[in-house]
Amino acid sequence: MNRRVLTILFLAFIIAGACAFLVYRLVGSRLNAAKPLPVTRVVAAASDIKLGSVLTSTNLSYVDIAGGLPKGAILDKDKGALVGRGVISDLYQGEPILDSRLAAPGSGGGLAATIPPGMRASAIRVDDVVGVAGFVTPGMHVDVLISGTPPGDQAKNAEEGQQARTILQNIQVLSAGTEIQKDPEGKPKPVQVVNLLVTPEQAEMLSLASASAKIQLVLRNPLDTKTDQVPGTAVESLYTDPGAIKKKPVTVVRITPKAAPESFSIEVINGSKSSEEKLGPPGGKQ
Repeated sequence: MNRRVLTILFLAFIIAGACAFLVYRLVGSRLNAAKPLPVTRVVAAASDIKLGSVLTSTNLSYVDIAGGLPKGAILDKDKGALVGRGVISDLYQGEPILDSRLAAPGSGGGLAATIPPGMRASAIRVDDVVGVAGFVTPGMHVDVLISGTPPGDQAKNAEEGQQARTILQNIQVLSAGTEIQKDPEGKPKPVQVVNLLVTPEQAEMLSLASASAKIQLVLRNPLDTKTDQVPGTAVESLYTDPGAIKKKPVTVVRITPKAAPESFSIEVINGSKSSEEKLGPPGGKQ
C-alpha cells in the first residue's frame, strides 16, 4: 500500500473520530435536558396578604419549584415557624414566601414591623396644606420645610423677617393616618397625622421643628434621590429686585484733631541776669 493511500485513510479516521465526538456531545446534552429537574416544595401565600398582616396557618400553602430555589425561600418543614411573623411587603397568591419579606420573629405585625433596624417612625400633624392636599400617602418621598423667625440677633431678624429652611430631604412616608398600604390608584386621602421614616437625629429635629416653627411637606418623585444644597429664603428677598446689586455699607472714619497746647513761658538765666520769654502754640507766633 502506497503512502498516498495511508495518508487518506489517516485523515478519514481523524474526521470520523471528530464527527463521532460531536454526535456524542449533542445526544448527551439532549438526554440531560430531558432528564427531570429535582423538585422542592416551598411555602407560598394561599391568598393575597397585605403589608403589616400577621401570618396565620390559613395564609400558607405550598408550591413546587423545579431546579434552583429563590434566595430566602422557606421549605415545607419550616412552615410552623412562619405563623405569627409580620409581613413587611405585599404578598400575592401562589407567590413563594421569602424570609426577606417578613419581619423578624417576635416583632409582630403592623407599622412597627415595617421599620428597619436603626430607623424610627416620627409622627407630625398635617392639614390640607402641609399634607400636600392628601397626596402624601404611604411609600411617597417628601422634603420637610420649616418657616419662622430664627433665634439670635433681634435687629437682623427684624430686618429680614421670617425665614424658610429645608431641614430634611428624601424622607419616606410610612403611613398616612392609620393607613400603611399604598393606594394602587394614587388617590388623595386627607389625614391628620403622617408618620415619616427617619433616623434618631432626624426625629429630634422634627420634634424641635414641631414645637417652634411651622412645618410643611414638599412632595417629590420617588426616583429622585438627589440631595440639594438649599441655602434658605428670607422674607426680605421676596421683595428685592433679583437684578439689583446690594451695596455694601461704607465705613466712615472720623478723625478728631487734638486740642492745641496753651502758650507757655521760659526763664533764661545768663550769668547774674535772668529774663523770661513767652512762647505760643506750635505754628503760632512767639
